[in-house]
Formats: sequence, C-alpha cells, structure tokens
Amino acid sequence: MVVHRAQMLSSSLLGGAPFAPPPRLIAKESCDAPALRPDERVAQPAPASVRTRIWEFAANLHCSIIGTCLSAAELRHIVAKVEAGAASASDHDTHVRGVTLAARRDGGARLLQKALDRKHHAAIARFANAKDAAAVLSLWDEALRQGDIPGAYWATLTHPAATEDVVRRAFGDIHMLSHLVGAANRADVRRLRELEAENAALAARLARQQRQLHEGFAARDATIQKLEAMLTRRAAERSDTPAAAPEDAEATDRLIRDLDRRLAREVARRERGEQRIETLLAAAHTNEAERRQHRDALIELDVAERHLAALARPQGSERPLDLAGMMLLYVGGRANQIPAFRALIEDAGGGFLHHDGGIEQGTGLLPGLVARANHVAFPIDCISHLAVAGVKRLCRQAGKPYAPLRTASLACLLAAMVQVSAQPAPVAAE
Repeated sequence: MVVHRAQMLSSSLLGGAPFAPPPRLIAKESCDAPALRPDERVAQPAPASVRTRIWEFAANLHCSIIGTCLSAAELRHIVAKVEAGAASASDHDTHVRGVTLAARRDGGARLLQKALDRKHHAAIARFANAKDAAAVLSLWDEALRQGDIPGAYWATLTHPAATEDVVRRAFGDIHMLSHLVGAANRADVRRLRELEAENAALAARLARQQRQLHEGFAARDATIQKLEAMLTRRAAERSDTPAAAPEDAEATDRLIRDLDRRLAREVARRERGEQRIETLLAAAHTNEAERRQHRDALIELDVAERHLAALARPQGSERPLDLAGMMLLYVGGRANQIPAFRALIEDAGGGFLHHDGGIEQGTGLLPGLVARANHVAFPIDCISHLAVAGVKRLCRQAGKPYAPLRTASLACLLAAMVQVSAQPAPVAAE
C-alpha cells in the first residue's frame, strides 16, 4: 500500500510509530520546535506525488502556517464564512479560530487550503521544479535571504519532496525569526520618542497646510465671484448694444479663455492639495499607531525601573508593590522564568500558582487553580491557543478577572501587577 508523504513525516516526527487511521488528536503547542506525540496521526493516505493539505499537518504547524502565510484581514474574511461574529473579533481571537479550523477538513480547512494556494501560487509554481529534499531546502534558503517568507514557507511544507528534516528546518527558521522580532523591541522603544516628535511636527505641518489651503480656496472663490460679476456686466452691456465692435467681442473671448485657464489651474491646485492632505493624514495615523504600540513597552520599562530602584532601598522601607494576599495564577510561559515570577509575587505579599498550559500538566487541573486564584494572567506569545481559550472560558464562568500579557517577561508581569494592586482583591481560598 502506498503511504502518503505526510503520513511518513508524521510517523517519523512521532518517534517512528507506524501509521494508523484513527482520528488525529490536537498536539499541544509550546515555545520549542514541534515535538509530536505518538497518538497524533494524519487524516487520510494519498499518493506521494500530491502536495500535503493543511488538515494533514499536526496541530503544532497550524499556528505558524496561519500566522505567517495569511494576513489578519485575509484570515478574518475566511473565518467569517464559517463562524458568526468573526467580523467583530480581535485579531488574536480570529487567529485562534483560524488555527482551530485548520484541523477540520470539512469545517473550514478546505477554505484555508484554497486561500493559501491561490495567494501563494507563484511560490508553489517556483518550488514545483524541485525534485528532492535538497532542492527544496535550497529554494527555502534563497527565499530566506531575499525576505520572501510567507509563500516560500507554504510551498516548502506542502511540497511532495519535503521530508521530516525539511519540515523541522523550515519551522525552526520561522520560530527563530519570531525571536529576532522580539529582540527588536528594544530598538522600537528607543524609536518611540523620535516617532512622537515626528508625529507632533507632522500634525503641526498638516494644520499649517490646511490653513493655507483654506485661505487659498477662499481667495480663489472671491476671485471667481468677481470675474463672474464682471462677465455678467459685460454680457449685459453687449445685449444693450445693437452691434458690438469686433475688437470688443475678441477681447471678451480672450478674457473668457483666460478665466477658464485660471479656473483650471485653481482646480488642479485644489486637487493636489487634497491629495497632499490625504497623504499627511495617512502618515499621521501610522505614526499614531506606532506610538500607541511602543507606549505600552515604555510603561513596562518604567515600572520595572521603579521596582528595581525600590528594591535597592534599605530593608524595612515600604514595599514597591503590595499585593495584599492576592493569589495569582500564571498559565503558560517558559519554565526557567517561573522561579523569578514566584519570587516577585511572594515578595510583594501575594501567592503564586502556575500551570504550564498543558505541556506536561493536564488541563484538568485548570478549574481548581482558577477557583483558588483572585487573578489570572497568561503571556500570549508563549501559550497554546487551546489553553488560552480554556482559561478565558473558566475565568468567565467563575467570574475571575484575567489579563493577557504582551510578552512572557518579568517587566510585563510587573506592570500588570501594579495595575491590579491599585484595585482591592479578596484573599484567595486555600
């Protein structure tokens, strides 16, 4: 029996276990490269010459495919065809729904497959010339150097010649790119003040140009009215005169042509002014969006600096952060950071509970932990989509507040706790 390439990849990635046809289980996601369990299986066998479909991949790869190969607007358009209320959902919730749909062959995965093939048909055609895994990797490396990532990633994963090593290599490259983006946050914070200054200068320039355009339009309208009155007067004088001299008629024609030319110039000037205003407004909106994104990072750094400065004070002084017995449940994150998080919360007079989001700990522990906690926090950059959905559902059912953190960092957690400490919270039940 011919075994599909995706099935062989899945079997190899799962530790060499033979393929079996039972329905595939969803793999848990983590911050590491995909580590598939022996109970994960591919849906159906197919000839080795057929490209892999998205629902045939393990769930670990769905997140990177959806997030890398489709824009937020394209994904929202697809999800809206399957689920009601997708148009008003946030970009993160839309991404979670898209990852969930990718595993359902008859529940939306076909729409995702068609959209991906249609968007990246050029990359798929370019990769079709590759006959073996080495050629596929060569094209992938070339795409990385040129920055042509989304189409090349989809073409690489679905190529008939892609092996386990090819899939792991492409996934690892995408994963490391996300770390590079995180490292660029520091440079973004430094750019924030420059963007604020540029935004203020741009707003002032825009107001000045709008004022000048308004004054120019007012002067133009006054001139046009004056010229129209002159023409009306000339026309009345000509109607009262039985036979106007040829030179007067010629002068009137010249005046009309001159007025038409001046009017055309004013109209063109107005159109150029309107286009310039639209360009300046778009630039101002872009700068404002970037300023808002970096403002949160500045707040986190400022809170972290004040906390560290307070920790350097002599013992016995007032605590920089007082959680007054609040019990915090932290879901997800990186294992090596948890001791530092626990020390921060306990030093501030609170209690700390942790759940890894389902990597090693079962999700059945979450209801009891949520019931014991006063507040729940989780980093959106280091937690599975299924764990996020489960935590939100449990918090809504128990009436517990939760806070999605921008990154899995100590500064981000500290900034969130400073905001939480400003509000009274009951002591968690033991």
